Amino acid sequence: MTRVAVGKSRQGRNFRKTRRQTRDTTMLPALERALPLTEPMSENQVLRIDEASMDILENIGVHFRDTIALKDWKDAGAKVIGETVYADRYLIRELIKTIPETFTLHARNPMNNLPVGGKFSMFVPMTGAPYLRDLEDVRRNPTLDDLANFHKLSHMLPAIHSSAHHIVEPYDHPISHRHLRITYSSMRYSDKTFMGMTTSPKNAQDVLDMCDILFGKDYIDNHPVVTGNCNGNSPLVWDEVMLGALRAFSKRNQPILCSPFVLGGANTPASIAPTVAQLNAEALSALAYTQIVRKGSPAIYGHYLATVSMRSGAPMSGTPEISLMNFMVGQMARYYKVPWRTSNTLGSSKIFDAQAGYESATTLMAVILSGANYIWHSAGWNEAGMHCSMAKFIVDAEQCAMAYKMAKGINWDDFELGLSAIKDVGPGGHYLGHPHTLENFQEAFFMPELFDNNSIEQWQAEGGLEINSRALHQAKEMLKDYEEPMLRNDIQEEILAYIAKREREIPREDALNQTF
Repeated sequence: MTRVAVGKSRQGRNFRKTRRQTRDTTMLPALERALPLTEPMSENQVLRIDEASMDILENIGVHFRDTIALKDWKDAGAKVIGETVYADRYLIRELIKTIPETFTLHARNPMNNLPVGGKFSMFVPMTGAPYLRDLEDVRRNPTLDDLANFHKLSHMLPAIHSSAHHIVEPYDHPISHRHLRITYSSMRYSDKTFMGMTTSPKNAQDVLDMCDILFGKDYIDNHPVVTGNCNGNSPLVWDEVMLGALRAFSKRNQPILCSPFVLGGANTPASIAPTVAQLNAEALSALAYTQIVRKGSPAIYGHYLATVSMRSGAPMSGTPEISLMNFMVGQMARYYKVPWRTSNTLGSSKIFDAQAGYESATTLMAVILSGANYIWHSAGWNEAGMHCSMAKFIVDAEQCAMAYKMAKGINWDDFELGLSAIKDVGPGGHYLGHPHTLENFQEAFFMPELFDNNSIEQWQAEGGLEINSRALHQAKEMLKDYEEPMLRNDIQEEILAYIAKREREIPREDALNQTF
């Protein structure tokens, strides 16, 4: 029995080795969705949310805690009292009308350019984790090398369309300098699109200066190449740091995600519909401001959605209310004809277990059916964003690939050939050796690498590994096979020189004044 088990184990290892050597890491194109969307609101209910949001903007107002923004709004015709902006609906509608409904996000490898908006979707990894669960499944503080590993995996995973930015916080580098090293890591280890740090206006400007070096001077003024995120302070507040970063990106024609940070029941009403009305007002106010900064600059209707446990006050993931709000926000974004962002595969579990899987799968399915364009936090998120799991990162990416294939819809190309196969096989036969099967077996059905569908005997013979272990093994093997998409020497040297210059100029003590 032992001899047979060892033989099976060797066969399994040899198969995995062959599969690894032939693994296709080519990035999938942007997902062009073909499935019907889930739209729970009637036309009248969409108008009801719009009316409520406009009433909030006109009569309750939004705080813009930034002197430049207040002057900009006043010059644009809004009523400004103190730090509160009261913008009438006609002004808001005229401003958001100039946001492009679709645009192209350019990567340093043109083959990885992506359309954003309309029927297109892209998957972006999680960011901002202060801890990671590493290749040995140990929870610890991350380093720059850990961040580089996530960027390498992002580059190699076909369904992941971006290297994002600080997937994990690199604790081995001063906070005031981190944005430089994080941006360089995003640029160096992947030639896909990436995100820029918007943790302060100056940090945002550094990112844009580095993009000028990477893409060439003045290129980015007419070509979106990097996305930034601007988080609102719900309820109804935008602060100086976020608004300064927004201006930096919008002035250079770079898309900014205008993202209210919703903790349902804590900073919004404890009810779905009024929460969406508040979120919508917050997002519209920031979207409109991007057009005051630069008319026609791309912008993305954003949000982060969580509901709060009324027992503990902790944010929850994968709840039915989050799914419903995603459907509703999708309808509102399409009503205003602007691209929109959501969060994906979120988990609150402390380990990569069934809870994490259920939470993530529930969110992923809702996100796909909601029609989101920019699908952020698509890989690795667990413990309510406190850590990024190497194992979950790999499995989430495969889940995104599965969702990608589902959302493309039904393939009718070989319908008649398949019907012919039914005639050939007839009652009581099988299709395993039929030419139609041999022609299509590799593409007909998605075959997950990380889910085990073998018999229990074969699973035991191959070590009885559960999915966490299989995913960590795959991550290690992928990192062994990683090939760096080399930057041109002159570009790399100029970027490194810029980083060295800025690190000399930025005092390390600035860490006390920055938020990450």
